[in-house]
Amino acid sequence: MTHSPVQRALPRFPGGTSLSHLCVYDWETPDGLHGGSPHLHTVSTEAYVVTAGRGEVHTISAEGPARDELAAGSLLWFTPGTIHRLINHDQLEMQVVMSNAGLPEAGDAVLTFPAEVLADPEKYQAAATLPLDADEPARAKAARARRDLAIAGYEELLEAMTKHGPQALERLYAAAGHLVRPKVGQWKQIWEATVLAEAERTRAQLDALDHGDATHLSQAQVVRAEPRPDPRLYGMCGRLQTWTGHEAPFE
Repeated sequence: MTHSPVQRALPRFPGGTSLSHLCVYDWETPDGLHGGSPHLHTVSTEAYVVTAGRGEVHTISAEGPARDELAAGSLLWFTPGTIHRLINHDQLEMQVVMSNAGLPEAGDAVLTFPAEVLADPEKYQAAATLPLDADEPARAKAARARRDLAIAGYEELLEAMTKHGPQALERLYAAAGHLVRPKVGQWKQIWEATVLAEAERTRAQLDALDHGDATHLSQAQVVRAEPRPDPRLYGMCGRLQTWTGHEAPFE
């Protein structure tokens, strides 16, 4: 006997991480390239597993500016505070793995807008937020304008680093910390319900096994995921594909 699968949101991904598929923007940028919005994460690590196409990721960290080529099979990740910008040379696609699922969506990502925007939380919020109820062309236009403003700030940062060295990064980090501070209480709740809960579940299983108790194995399940229906989301770096899930049917 076969039962129809029950549609539901995916359960917490192992380790409290998140997974999405990214088609990097091929829109031309003001500096003659093609790609996404420069930004950083304040607490989350991000990984790229490139599945198709060619491109680059431009980064800025305490070690200075860097460029890494990306092609199918490339694996690269970076820790909080790394400014990163994806460049699309030819149909660049990748799987993106994020630590701290839920936090990037709750504001952990900070765009590299010009200094006067970063210094004003209201201006920052207005520049970073896309119109949810607008049609596709309007949302694309807003995403592109947001991207271009982040690139303007990114170019300012590169110039400031040439003049002032790592102090330029310190000013950006201070502004990012000020912007996200009001959200940290909510982030802690999300983190406790996801990352910490997953770690504690593993701790409980290890303790049980250490005492000869393997009853948690009887709760084994398979979760199958399906792409959310189009249109894809407008992310900072490109069009994002996420998934919904259902329990595997009993057969």
